[in-house]
Amino acid sequence: MAKAWHLSSRPHGLPTMENFSLRDLPDSALEVDQLRVRNLWLSVDPYMRGRMNDAKSYAASFQIDQPMTGGAIGEVVESRMEGFTPGDLILHMGGWRDGGIIGLDMMPNKLPAAALAAGMTPQTFLHNMGLTGGTAWIGLLRIAAAKPGDTVFVSAAAGAVGSAVVQIAKAREMTVIGSAGGSNKCAWVDDLGADATIDYKAGPVLPQLGAALERLGKSGIDVYFDNVGGEHLDAAFATANDFARFAICGMIDVYNDGKAQEMKYLVRSIPARIRMEGFIYTDQFIDCMEEFYADMGGLIASGAVTIRETVHDGLAAAPEAFLGLFSGRNIGKMLVRL
Repeated sequence: MAKAWHLSSRPHGLPTMENFSLRDLPDSALEVDQLRVRNLWLSVDPYMRGRMNDAKSYAASFQIDQPMTGGAIGEVVESRMEGFTPGDLILHMGGWRDGGIIGLDMMPNKLPAAALAAGMTPQTFLHNMGLTGGTAWIGLLRIAAAKPGDTVFVSAAAGAVGSAVVQIAKAREMTVIGSAGGSNKCAWVDDLGADATIDYKAGPVLPQLGAALERLGKSGIDVYFDNVGGEHLDAAFATANDFARFAICGMIDVYNDGKAQEMKYLVRSIPARIRMEGFIYTDQFIDCMEEFYADMGGLIASGAVTIRETVHDGLAAAPEAFLGLFSGRNIGKMLVRL
């Protein structure tokens, strides 16, 4: 019998194991438009923290004592859904479980056979060819309209989204400054090709960002890709060039405590004519899906875009993997392997 993680209570602040419970899923014969799947990989992502609150947002809240959901790669075991046969590898939203029955509401999509035949691993569709890579690509190129010659500042540059932003920007001949926490993460961001890297754990962000710009001979930043908020966002406002563009992807700094953003230098948005736009990947993805897949697939094939995976093994490890996102225990994409 399949098992799934359920939200047993709503967290206040950082979630704990007491907020989760692992329970059996009911089993039955398949109905029309249903699949029985065996999951191979699960994704855990920061946005899931917001789904644990009882609040209106762009993603529906997890319900108490109901199975949680999220991105997953699975193998079809049995099918009563047109276009799917046993053995198909699929991307779907029936995560946080080791398998079971899913329907159309879990948005199953077959992984491209050509990509798999060319050696792309299935879990790539949970990071660089999936939600995180798509978020990076859309935010940088569509929302911020970044172009060759721009100076780009990326927070959480060693995370799944941030690392993709660094590499896409370098592939398009931009100057990139990445921020990460700790020497190991900064070293990896350097390896990705960043022109400068700052360690936010080593001291305040703004002086480090200013020093990096000076070393690079740059007057300021043209693009800020925000994954963090807080002092990173303040530093971006303080160092922005005229007509800078900010793509606001996530503010993980406040996901658990809800503290207000200070935005000390917001006044600069007027004389510098800064444009700041929050965005959601799903709002944009359908319109540019084919272009994204073609472009990102080529970047991966050429080696211009790579990833590091931080992998936890077994369904029981899913909450630990998720909580690790908020204490910096991942480099690259956090995954659960089943």
